[in-house]
Amino acid sequence: MRGLRVVPSGRPGHGRLYVNLPDGRAVAWYDRQANRISVLADEQRDAVVRALRPFLTGAVSIGPPPVPTAAQLRSLELPPDADLAPNRPGENLMGELDHGTAGTRARHRLRRDLAAQQRSGDAFDALEARGWRILHCVPLPGLGLIDHLLIGPAGIFCVRTVPARGQRAAVGDLLIAVGRADPRPDPHWARRAAARAEQALTSRAAADGSEPPLTSRAGGARSGSAPTVRVTGALAVDDASRVEVAPTVRDLRVLQPRTAAPDLGSLPTTLEPPAVEALFALARDTRTWLHVLSGVPEKPRPARDV
Repeated sequence: MRGLRVVPSGRPGHGRLYVNLPDGRAVAWYDRQANRISVLADEQRDAVVRALRPFLTGAVSIGPPPVPTAAQLRSLELPPDADLAPNRPGENLMGELDHGTAGTRARHRLRRDLAAQQRSGDAFDALEARGWRILHCVPLPGLGLIDHLLIGPAGIFCVRTVPARGQRAAVGDLLIAVGRADPRPDPHWARRAAARAEQALTSRAAADGSEPPLTSRAGGARSGSAPTVRVTGALAVDDASRVEVAPTVRDLRVLQPRTAAPDLGSLPTTLEPPAVEALFALARDTRTWLHVLSGVPEKPRPARDV
């Protein structure tokens, strides 16, 4: 078939490649993460493969479109204004820079925080090729916003970004000290946010009737207790000359953007791909966070001054 055009969608290098007729109708698409070509009509298979050949890598499967999973159907039914997946790293800070205070020091601090969140977000978004799903700027009533929520083979991580500006960072049980500035309560905040995220996701999964394999706590739940979605608090320390973590810090993951991929890849697998997709479908829905936790009054996040 002549005239087939390959059109990318989504983020560069990550979204699908659609094969369209000259009138714009799609006849197939190539899912780069699954390494699969879905063809809408079998007689077009050879022409589709020829059109996609420059973009294919490794052993590629080809066939009719797969039956949508429950998680995919949930995402299709999600109203656009309730979908957190399009959020960019630091999107709330962009709004503050555009419409917030005009003070020079305040704007400098916002730009610094935005740069740190964007660098961390870019590093985490790169994990999608390894089976992870990433959300940014997730609303958490009572605690403000989760900077990044990572859902992948090693579990779920609620991440708070800490800009270090080339200085040494020392992480303790409750505080983190960056350079000579006053210590900040980011470790304590990350633990509280992770606990609240567990509550929100567990309640939503239970309300939707999710099976225990989706929501069981790593290592198993206590006998007679309800299955729980496990969420781990984490800090993303950006641009630190050195990061020191106290030996007593055991329930908090400390990440650095440049080493996040190997650090998370070295952790044991606790979630299989179907569970990752199902949890991502729950987490990307704003109603999971706002409705379940709506009885909690909004409180500001700890100051980010360094």
